[in-house]
Amino acid sequence: MDIKGKTVMILGGYGQVGSAVSRCLLSEEPAHLIVTSLRKEEVQAAVERLMPEAPGPCRLTPMHGNLFVRWSLKDVPPGEIAATRHYQRQVTEDVMGDLTEEVLTSSTLYRLISEHRPEIIIDCLNTATALAYQDVYQCYQDICRSIDPSTGQEEQTASIYRLLGTLCIPPLIRHVQSLYEAMKRAATLFYLKIGTTGTGGMGLNIPVTHGEEHPSRLLLTKAAVAGAHTQLLFLLAMTPGGPVIKELKPAALIGWKGVDRGRIIRAGRAIPLYDCSPDEGYRLASGKMFRWEELHVGRALEGKELEGVYVDTGENGVFSLDEFEVITTLGLMEFVTPEEIANTALLEIQGVNTSRDVLGAMAGAVIGPSYRAGVLRQRAIKNMQTLGNEGIAYGMLGGRVAKLIFEAHVIKRCYATMEDALEQTPEEMSQALEKEVRSDHELRSAAVSIGVPMLLPDGETLLFASRLQRDKAWEGQSWSITAENLDKWAHREWIDLRPGNMVVWQSRFQKILLEAKEGSVDTSSCLNRGADFWPCNERGRMCIDPGEVAGYVLIKEQGGGRFCSDRM
Repeated sequence: MDIKGKTVMILGGYGQVGSAVSRCLLSEEPAHLIVTSLRKEEVQAAVERLMPEAPGPCRLTPMHGNLFVRWSLKDVPPGEIAATRHYQRQVTEDVMGDLTEEVLTSSTLYRLISEHRPEIIIDCLNTATALAYQDVYQCYQDICRSIDPSTGQEEQTASIYRLLGTLCIPPLIRHVQSLYEAMKRAATLFYLKIGTTGTGGMGLNIPVTHGEEHPSRLLLTKAAVAGAHTQLLFLLAMTPGGPVIKELKPAALIGWKGVDRGRIIRAGRAIPLYDCSPDEGYRLASGKMFRWEELHVGRALEGKELEGVYVDTGENGVFSLDEFEVITTLGLMEFVTPEEIANTALLEIQGVNTSRDVLGAMAGAVIGPSYRAGVLRQRAIKNMQTLGNEGIAYGMLGGRVAKLIFEAHVIKRCYATMEDALEQTPEEMSQALEKEVRSDHELRSAAVSIGVPMLLPDGETLLFASRLQRDKAWEGQSWSITAENLDKWAHREWIDLRPGNMVVWQSRFQKILLEAKEGSVDTSSCLNRGADFWPCNERGRMCIDPGEVAGYVLIKEQGGGRFCSDRM
């Protein structure tokens, strides 16, 4: 892809990789470069460093804020969010609830992409670290203490929300959902993620921890989140109609950004100096309880902070000389420069195959559908047909699929063919289906037993059962009975016998018949569902096959097809 004249967004542009990628891209003369970072002073410093290297026509825009929360919280420090109950509750609800339009459009990530509509996005955020290092394990210990009977309910509630806020996978999923919707609506053409292995390319024997057990659960959580992120991006790459998706995974320490001396900054703050003389030491008496919150040992050295010579490795922090020698020593983590990563990123954007795209490697390594399975599919179908007609849907593919199968099945019972169904008015279809449902208790039982209720044509009568195991969203939450909510659930996973839904089914049958007619003159391999695909009865009318029709709907209406989707 030609970068010249394009709008490019760098997520995490203050970090050493983000800075190197930005400098590398400027030489390709983009029209607009948007650089983002968590803090305002960081992104302003990053843009100021880039200004002298920017070609004349290129516009540089700094944007700051937390991309994992909504816009109203983007400038609130993460520590303050974690410590403030109403902030934590808002973040948790945004992550754990449905992805509504309000939640989506309130997202900082969505707002940035929608506002600037970048054609190319390079994501240099250390997403796995941001999510995994909230330390769910420490939060678990806190919540265990908070449920002590002597602890007040308010503190227990706060601990529960904090625990929910440290979960890694829900916010990662919401992050990718928001990214996908934002890029789709902004017509983004290319997305490149600079990911992480979580352990700098080392295995479970990584000797570096922050005081945890070995191997560190925190590091393994980071690696697990990084792997989950890659898998979600792999799915995104396999989604038709979206941008080109790639990911690079440096498997070594990334360094370095600079060498200097001065105050040592950790998590954006200087480290105050303390001292504990031998006379002030705490005596570890056998049998005595060590309770940190009850101890006051040592003293702060007023006005003094930790200082020294350091090498700045960006997101990984600053290291002393000896620390840097340890981590980069031959045979341990070693390191790679950000410029090498940036050059690889540039080549991938330009379409050069560097063999470093992990998503492309995954696509070539996974085992996909096979010719043998396609041939044997018909044998399995025939064997099942030989055993009888018992069993419509068991809910293993979810309520939405079960709903489609049941609706198609009832229509088939009433009319057998698509043409016969099209000869009725929607009201006549609706009445016929209701009559079938009323007379066949086995049909009703098969649906309501798996949590798929039936909405009768009056739009007010819902047939369902109060099951012991409630595993559907409409069962597990309170909701107001409004026309909007009825339509929402009927569309998602209720069998909808209302005339309006019959109009939808007739439209589907019309499209299938039209496509089959148009395909009757084409005998080539270009069509998956040509004229001979759908079975016909003795009158030449097209039989309703509930399973194939439901599959057709999932592909054509809900965009559920594989990457190499068919024309028909």
